[in-house]
Amino acid sequence: MKLRIPIVAGVLLASAFGIGPATAEMAPGAVLANTCYSCHGTEGKSLGAMPTIHGKPAEYLSTTLKAFRDGQRPSTVMQRITKGFNDAEIDALAAYLGQKSK
Repeated sequence: MKLRIPIVAGVLLASAFGIGPATAEMAPGAVLANTCYSCHGTEGKSLGAMPTIHGKPAEYLSTTLKAFRDGQRPSTVMQRITKGFNDAEIDALAAYLGQKSK
């Protein structure tokens, strides 16, 4: 019984102050792009064997990432990476990288 009182009190206080449960929000494109930079280079400017993604239009990036994710475009690791992104996240990522090309 002693344990229930603090829990109930906490729920009531949270309700009174409009504090709800924590919700996950989609990370902005800038944060999502950090995933790309580890292989494709800083700002997407590759210095090695990986393709440069800097300067690519957002529509191209979005279409390509979704094709990797859906298994429509062959890859070594991109399918595994893109499976972690939904359409909105891919679009946000592509929009961010696409604006960097301007």
